Amino acid sequence: MQTAAAQEILFETAEQRLLAPYDLETSGLARVFGELGAHRIDHADLYFQYTRSEGWSLEEGIVKSGSFSIDQGVGVRALSGEKTAFAYSDEISFAALEDAARATRAIARAGQSRRVAIAPRHALPAPLYEARDPLASLGSGAKVALLEKLERMCRARDARVAQVMANLSGEYEVVLIARSDGLVAADVRPLVRVSVQVIAEQNGRRESGSAGGGGRVDYAHFTDEVLAQYAQEAVSQALTNLEARPAPAGTMTVVLGAGWPGILLHEAIGHGLEGDFNRKGSSAFAGRIGERVAARGVTVVDDGTIANRRGSLTVDDEGNPTQRTVLIEDGILRGYLQDSLNARLMKTHSTGNGRRESFAHVTLPRMTNTYMLGGAADPREIIASVKRGLYAVQFGGGQVDITNGKFVFSAAEAYMIEDGKVTYPVKGATLIGNGPDALTRVRMIGNDMRLDSGVGTCGKEGQSVPVGVGQPTLLIEGLTVGGTA
Repeated sequence: MQTAAAQEILFETAEQRLLAPYDLETSGLARVFGELGAHRIDHADLYFQYTRSEGWSLEEGIVKSGSFSIDQGVGVRALSGEKTAFAYSDEISFAALEDAARATRAIARAGQSRRVAIAPRHALPAPLYEARDPLASLGSGAKVALLEKLERMCRARDARVAQVMANLSGEYEVVLIARSDGLVAADVRPLVRVSVQVIAEQNGRRESGSAGGGGRVDYAHFTDEVLAQYAQEAVSQALTNLEARPAPAGTMTVVLGAGWPGILLHEAIGHGLEGDFNRKGSSAFAGRIGERVAARGVTVVDDGTIANRRGSLTVDDEGNPTQRTVLIEDGILRGYLQDSLNARLMKTHSTGNGRRESFAHVTLPRMTNTYMLGGAADPREIIASVKRGLYAVQFGGGQVDITNGKFVFSAAEAYMIEDGKVTYPVKGATLIGNGPDALTRVRMIGNDMRLDSGVGTCGKEGQSVPVGVGQPTLLIEGLTVGGTA
């Protein structure tokens, strides 16, 4: 579909869903900006949102829970200098908009008053996903049948599978953004996810494994082949952990697997490259543009433009097109992730990373799909180079201190490497280190860069947004491994 035609569909959908039922139209929104502009602001925007979501949970072959919700409203934001005034309403009407606009009067009069004319359209990029409603792509019975099929697939793989818990979720979101510079943008955002957790039992020992995926598609994404892959991964991880020995502790060489282990990169490094932390000087990367912050060969990008990916957006929550931003290039720090507020204050441009959980939240600079590019090494060559070390294939939870980059991550699936061979699985391994320091310890970069399967959710200042992560197989020297042995 041509870009112009696709954008027209988005605008029509957004106007019919968010404006027309309330006797609003984009041209009339200038009245709201007139109220805002009278108070000498630098920037203002209106964020209209409609979200319909559902969740299904199955355990022991029975639907244990189901949920369905509809949420809609509008957020009104005004910026003046470093100050943000924000109000929101779950009622969409001119009266509610004007009330919210008047609530922004508390900010300083440091900006410039301006007249606002809302443009009917602006040139926007081609949509990265189809404007479809995933909740309508399957009937209720078929959604339950999908989860039942996934459970059967898991149980059929091994008699030691004692318990299976599967979840299906979908979301249909329509947004319309109007700004004081005249821009009007719209987006229709589908999002689906399936997750499965397996508990295997042997000789009184119980261990778990998990898998899943999704993206900005509908439920047709979950074919038998995709579900079989989830079942294989979850059962394999649980059975591997049944055989796992206590992990050793100490400083050692660590090999990180491709794909989801990029969550360590996201947490320990990605957050430190967000504009607000660097403007305030609280990031370990603040003021280091142009400096070497990583080993040669390390290139990290944030890319919100990958079609159908969980972390992708056609436009961010400020109406700016997302883009591919190079953060670290061959070890040199090249830039930060910016929303409009921090970009203006740092005298640079937005990178299309202004994101918010909903109309009831303020915009923050956030990651989309953040990953490290692949290198030249064969993953087998990387393993063969290690005399003794840890091979971390999958990660569980973790935490990081943005101010210094210190992190602690637990490995959900890990193995020992001895004399260049993967030997036995280990349990209870945690990786402890410092993100900026770990980047300098990368010695080999695999040629197998892979994005995760589409399960990531990122939290920041109480807001959660969907994200993607990825990386190739990496060899990092001298990481601290906390273990149980």
